[in-house]
Amino acid sequence: MIKKIFFQSIFFNFFFSKEVFAAESGGMPQLNPEFWISQIFWLTLTFGILYIVLSKLILPKISANLELRKSQIQDNIEAAEKQRKDSESKLKEYDDIIFKSKLEAKNIFKDSREKVIKDINNKKESLENQINDEIKKAEKEIEVVKKSAPGKINKIAIEASSELVKKLIGAKINNSSISAIVDDLSKKNGDKYYGN
Repeated sequence: MIKKIFFQSIFFNFFFSKEVFAAESGGMPQLNPEFWISQIFWLTLTFGILYIVLSKLILPKISANLELRKSQIQDNIEAAEKQRKDSESKLKEYDDIIFKSKLEAKNIFKDSREKVIKDINNKKESLENQINDEIKKAEKEIEVVKKSAPGKINKIAIEASSELVKKLIGAKINNSSISAIVDDLSKKNGDKYYGN
């Protein structure tokens, strides 16, 4: 590879040197040493003007544009950083609001649950009191019926016995003798049924 480059450079040097000598002999003014001083003057003048124009007019504008862009980029970076911090603070506020809302909802649920349980217990207690009152009333009524039942049963038994005897023998028997028999039977069997 290096040999190839070396031989190419020798070939191009030989070719260009041949062309230079041919141009000098053919009358090209650029290669004639007689015109070199004027060419150096105009070259220096042209590149001097170009240098002055570039250094005094064009490069300051490019530099100013670069500085302006740099400051704009810096401002944009600062604005983005500020936006990021604002977003983080808003996100933190949002998380705090969600946490507080969850806590508040939990407390509301807990309070509601306690209130419902309290209401249920109150209603349960009230219902139990009503049931106990109804049971006591029923027990009193049963007690009243129990106390009045033997008399009513005796009366029914006397009337039924009187009618039965009347139908069986065809004659009416005195209610007092039937009543005495029923009372005697009820005294014997009453302890069994009424607990007297």
